[in-house]
Amino acid sequence: MKRFLTKIVSVTLAFVVVFATSSFVVDMHFCCNKLVDIAVLSKAKPCKDKKSDTSSKECSLGQQDCCSNSSIVKNADDNAKKAQVEYTSDNIVFLQTFFYTYINLFEGLELKVVPFTVYDPPFLEKDILVLHETFLL
Repeated sequence: MKRFLTKIVSVTLAFVVVFATSSFVVDMHFCCNKLVDIAVLSKAKPCKDKKSDTSSKECSLGQQDCCSNSSIVKNADDNAKKAQVEYTSDNIVFLQTFFYTYINLFEGLELKVVPFTVYDPPFLEKDILVLHETFLL
């Protein structure tokens, strides 16, 4: 159950990051205050059939005067910018030294044998500290 919950949370957070760092536009076309077309990432299509009679005061689907367009723009968040690093000779020397020492740090660990791992500690018959009554306070 814990693994399943972890996967759900990680996928949700991935979608939140993608949504927060992307931008998009929702374009809507209204005729007579009714939504006719909606488009994401493109322009909404206007009304196709237009009536020639524009003298009537009522709003009809074909009239040009009653139509309007509306757009909702979601801008991208600029918090996730690429880091610009200038590589100088000092940085390159440091990176080479770091990787060389890190790679060689774990070299030959399998070959080193600790000789006293199979020996038992010595058996003490008497506790000398208690015998002489010397206690560390």
